[in-house]
Amino acid sequence: MLARASAWRLRTFSALRHPSYRRYWFSQLLSLVGSWMQTTAQQYLVLELSGGSSAALGYVTVTQFLPSLLLSLFAGAVVDRVPRRRVLLTTQTTLMLTAAVLAVTTHLGVVSLPLVMGLAFVSGTANAFDMPARQSMVVDFVPRSDVPNAVALNSLSFNVSRTIGQALFGVVAALGVSLLAGGNADNLARLALPFYLNVASFFVVLFVIATLPFPLREHATRGSVLEDIREGLAYVRATPAVRNVMLLVGALSLTIINFNIIIPYYARVVFGAREAAFGALSAAFGVGAMAGALWQASKPNPVRNLRVGALLLIGSTLLLAFTPGALLATPVLAACGFGMLSLLVSANSTVQLSIPDQLRGRVMSLYSFVLVGMGPPGALISSSLISKQGPLGPRWGLVALVLLGSSSVVLLWSRLPRRLTPPTPQSVPAD
Repeated sequence: MLARASAWRLRTFSALRHPSYRRYWFSQLLSLVGSWMQTTAQQYLVLELSGGSSAALGYVTVTQFLPSLLLSLFAGAVVDRVPRRRVLLTTQTTLMLTAAVLAVTTHLGVVSLPLVMGLAFVSGTANAFDMPARQSMVVDFVPRSDVPNAVALNSLSFNVSRTIGQALFGVVAALGVSLLAGGNADNLARLALPFYLNVASFFVVLFVIATLPFPLREHATRGSVLEDIREGLAYVRATPAVRNVMLLVGALSLTIINFNIIIPYYARVVFGAREAAFGALSAAFGVGAMAGALWQASKPNPVRNLRVGALLLIGSTLLLAFTPGALLATPVLAACGFGMLSLLVSANSTVQLSIPDQLRGRVMSLYSFVLVGMGPPGALISSSLISKQGPLGPRWGLVALVLLGSSSVVLLWSRLPRRLTPPTPQSVPAD
């Protein structure tokens, strides 16, 4: 048993044996804890400012993800042209500044929904460039054989930080009552403390990015930005394995994968939870997602779990629609997180291993487009369907989202890849 456990550990965390990737991974883990505390605090802040409106939560989500919808393709061309270090330093600095403004305005009691939406748009613009840059840099620090493991470990850090950050939110908000709100549990200033801690966490990741030994690019882009975008689109269109995986991710992002709307609305409005229970429910989802990422990290072939992840995600979300209270929702949300990450890690790894390096930024920006760019319309759809004021209500509205997502899985089931197809870097399909 000890030998098997040791073999599993070495297999599951194999990418961390590369020093540069290990430094980046731990710095991101710390920074993302702060980011998830801020995300959870922002969701709760919006609900407080709006009197528990799912529409307001949806509008802020739309504002935050709209830049990814509009700029992802352009961002991919930029990532393939500009040194990734420069891109990441710029985006991370911008995200740090938006967190600082949100912290100060919340602390002073002058924060408002329009301000939150404006800051969400700025941070969303930074993330439109940051996400493809970070996803593309995996191949800079690990060999091809460790790419699936590195992708899974990236998702693991994302969800470990989600679990820790969202669980800490309740504790930090309680500390904020005494440290920033003068003991008044209803004063919004208590929510500023998570924002301040997030600002502090950015300094670590900025230092690591500034000192990492990024390798020189072998493929320099020479054409116009529009030609670069056209080339990336043509490759995806002519490569069924990549195209169909992206269609699946986009369809589910438009429907079921809107837990940034579903979890806070169910916690605050449907279950009537306060900060601590809200953080616990969000953390339960993160624990399940972390388990899904760990499971994927130990699997050498990411394609096998595309269908399994989709089915687990659909089944657990359907169960959530009929869960009566917050206590029973905890394991259900963990199952939702497990299914979602099993699907997304498998999809990301399949795409990463199917594309040539010279197109990586552009193709991964398109992946970000279908995953994150579907956030604005997905937020509007989900917030409308699950609203108490809607025609279906929270529970049957969630059932409707599940049915919409299930139809896309049925349509794409036979077209999803069953084995990896290595890229052919010497040629790129013409338009």
